[in-house]
Amino acid sequence: MNWDQMEGQWKQMRGAVRRQWAKLTDDDVEYIAGRKDQFVGRLQERYGIMREVAETQVNEWIQSLKEPRATAHRSGSGAV
Repeated sequence: MNWDQMEGQWKQMRGAVRRQWAKLTDDDVEYIAGRKDQFVGRLQERYGIMREVAETQVNEWIQSLKEPRATAHRSGSGAV
């Protein structure tokens, strides 16, 4: 998944964002609204980390969404 896809699917991804970064509030997630710069800024504030660290975390998380989603889909279709 790339960031353009994330922006388009933000409402569906809010729960996953909250599971990954529990210090983000519902208001934070609403404020971010799929904007990467806002996302990174809120992570900095809530977790007290440097911008580069927050950007790395966001980028790695987005990349991780590719494989688990495909794997879950395959195993889920066989179980039904």
